[in-house]
Amino acid sequence: MLRLKKEVAIFLAIFVILALAMHFGAWIHHPLQQIEGLKESPMGPWHPLFLTLGAYLVVLVFRLLLAGVKRIFSKKG
Repeated sequence: MLRLKKEVAIFLAIFVILALAMHFGAWIHHPLQQIEGLKESPMGPWHPLFLTLGAYLVVLVFRLLLAGVKRIFSKKG
């Protein structure tokens, strides 16, 4: 269960970072309109979750590769 909480925390952190990075001005000046505007978004109302999932998968692959490399070098030593 702890592992799931960690992964959810990573997903939410990526979500917040991407939301602020892509629309910083809008979140600062009119955050409620930003949320309400998701319905009319040309990318669809679910695009923040899809983009976050894509970024999460990239981070996950990188983390798995890094763990594999660590395991290989720790067995030799």
